[in-house]
Amino acid sequence: MLSLILLLVLVGVAAYFRSPAWLLSLAAVVGLALGGAAWWAYIPVLIVAAACCIPPLRDFILGRIFGLYKKITPAMSETEAAAIDAGTVWWDGELFSGKPDFSKLQNFTTPTLSAEEQAFIDGPVEELCKMLDDWEMQHKTKDLPPEAWQFIKDSGILGMIIKKQYGGLEFSNYAHAKVVMKVATRAGSAAVTVMVPNSLGPGELLQHYGTEAQKDYYLPRLAKGLEIPCFALTSPHAGSDAGGIPDFGVVCKGSYTDPTTGEQHDDVLGIRISWEKRWITLAPVATVLGMAFKMYDPDGLLGDKKDIGITCALIPTSHEGVEIGRRHYPGGSVFMNGPTWGKDVFIPLDWIIGGVEYAGKGWQMLVECLSVGRCISLPANSVAAGKMAGYTTALYARIRDQFGLPIGKFEGVDEALSRIGMYTYQMEASQDLALTALDNGEKPSVISAILKYHNTERMRKTLNDAMDIHGGRAVVLGPRNYLAAAYQAIPVAITVEGANILTRSMMIFGQGAIRCHPFVLKEMRAAADNDAKAFKQAFGGHLHFAFTNAFRSFWLSLTNGVFAGAPKNSKATARYYRQMTRLAANFALVADMSMFSLGGSLKFKEKLSARLGDILSNLFIASAVLKRFESQGSQKEDEAVMRYAAEQALFDAQTALDGLLRNLPMRPLAWLLRVLTMPLGHNINAPADKLASKVADDMMKNEGMLARLSKGMFVPDNEDEAIGLLPVAHAAVIAAEPAEKKLRNLTRKGKLVQPSPALRLQEALDNGDITQQEFDLVTRGRQLKRNVIMVDDFDMQLEQHDEKLLERHVF
Repeated sequence: MLSLILLLVLVGVAAYFRSPAWLLSLAAVVGLALGGAAWWAYIPVLIVAAACCIPPLRDFILGRIFGLYKKITPAMSETEAAAIDAGTVWWDGELFSGKPDFSKLQNFTTPTLSAEEQAFIDGPVEELCKMLDDWEMQHKTKDLPPEAWQFIKDSGILGMIIKKQYGGLEFSNYAHAKVVMKVATRAGSAAVTVMVPNSLGPGELLQHYGTEAQKDYYLPRLAKGLEIPCFALTSPHAGSDAGGIPDFGVVCKGSYTDPTTGEQHDDVLGIRISWEKRWITLAPVATVLGMAFKMYDPDGLLGDKKDIGITCALIPTSHEGVEIGRRHYPGGSVFMNGPTWGKDVFIPLDWIIGGVEYAGKGWQMLVECLSVGRCISLPANSVAAGKMAGYTTALYARIRDQFGLPIGKFEGVDEALSRIGMYTYQMEASQDLALTALDNGEKPSVISAILKYHNTERMRKTLNDAMDIHGGRAVVLGPRNYLAAAYQAIPVAITVEGANILTRSMMIFGQGAIRCHPFVLKEMRAAADNDAKAFKQAFGGHLHFAFTNAFRSFWLSLTNGVFAGAPKNSKATARYYRQMTRLAANFALVADMSMFSLGGSLKFKEKLSARLGDILSNLFIASAVLKRFESQGSQKEDEAVMRYAAEQALFDAQTALDGLLRNLPMRPLAWLLRVLTMPLGHNINAPADKLASKVADDMMKNEGMLARLSKGMFVPDNEDEAIGLLPVAHAAVIAAEPAEKKLRNLTRKGKLVQPSPALRLQEALDNGDITQQEFDLVTRGRQLKRNVIMVDDFDMQLEQHDEKLLERHVF
């Protein structure tokens, strides 16, 4: 027994520090020797040591495994391979390693705005926001105002990603995101209008893959707003399965008239394309159409390959046969979105983005660019929703009272309000960490999927909580209702750029398991290339990785990471770093064992894949939360929201781990993994109620913490606007509180007997119980509070006369 204990202790210590195989073997032998083990106890240890440490024997065993691996590994489609190869691995790879180096996290440069970028946000972006009125756009014009459209074109905001040599702004990804975020806090439809040309579309694709002629012609025109671009990928029969698009083009000779010059070109080698696309943003007003289609060359006009593959082309919408102009109405939002279609439309080969050399490379082009755009547009919109919901709800919860108390003081309300603050903190922290990667030249495809899913889901939760707290104030539509438009548009963000169900259940772990794992992709490539040497090296490393992770996971779980290291200068965050180290080791182990036990069938076990993705995602979110807190100077005022955000992410990761182990099909393996990952059960607790109440209270003060949480959002400096009224009313209500308290005390003592609050106020003044100044403070506070609480009402015939929706009754 002593020998076994010493063996496990010494091997465990060696494994914890990921010692090489020979040192692990030596530790096992020493443990047996110190424990006085019988001779036969050495036999299994020596056999394992020989298999690991003697090259000929190790190569023989790994050679047999290589043969089996090639037989059982499922073939990968071209689209799957392109998705796997797209982008780069960054902090997600550290988390997948099971032993993240948090000094790297702390050393990542914190993104900031340049003077030029800040001036643009404070100037043109602010000016654009003042031109927008969500209510009028939704219920009268069904579009952005003409002056806003012109300003968008003239200001250069459509060319944020375009290099200055082509007339663009060449902003950082961080600035791009902050511009979109600010516009989105004012009007989501305007934000979508701005973000699409700067995201996945012709501009992005041209800069990376376009020919010099294409860049020289289109990029200056796109930067100046002379062209409005859209990109057509989705079709009625290919949504999530974008690689299965039915739209096709056949290489042939034909004739066309150049829509830009009017010149006629005959007997030209080109492509005859037929397509039907739906849900294409800006399509109704686009002047240039990016098109993804499957390209075929049945007559071999370009070479021997008949099925060339997905290809991307640029087609002027004025070109003969291109149909646009009809629109969809997505969730009540008025951004331009609609169908485009065409049949047997002939285009020359040089309209392919990148020229004929890039024919068939469209899918790879798209997934590489998508990993950038998905870190920016929808996550920024989600951050905007969180900021707007957090700011307005915090002030409203402090202004509105019931039973003599601000509603935010009731625990049921503060629970929801604190969630809004916590999720908003998580969302912006996660996006800022991803933007750090982008601005350092990374294209983190797995992280972009994490952001797309988790930010939009947190947006949904924050808006739901905001609606609940506002109650009837947010139910009644009207110009005063600042939540309804964002609430109605939630399904748009959830659905586009990879539906959330697909992203969570298939993409995050499905892509991450191969792309971020230290050895899996190397093994797969070695098998595909029939490279036995490379496979043996990768698989040997994989075995060592899995073995050491088992010991690390058990030890770290037994102690909840108490003895794990934490970066220097991390006093407030140290225990979260330690718990993350524990969960990262747990994740690395269960990810390996899930792939080992299920093999290629794991990608069909979407619920398990989703839970594995949730663990990885919440580890990334927790990392981002700690990074944000420390980057902002570890502000004491922000400590409560940081703790809440970190603890919730870690608790959610543990919950996902528990769900995985409850449902892993190979039950004996699941039982063993539970011992190795949760030997003491759930020892990561959910955030305490007291902590949540502290976050809500901090938000309602409208001081430093809320200022940082809502930084960058557009707040009108006009009391006539609903959001602009909130800070003014908030200050007035707080200023009147001492006098209001005095009035309540006088009423309870029977000194004020008038039947209404207004009459009692006058009675108190007449009796000399309050001063004129106190009277004025209470009067103003009550009037502003009433203005905040009031909702709009309309003419009885509003359903017959839509313009009457703009005629509200003013109190």
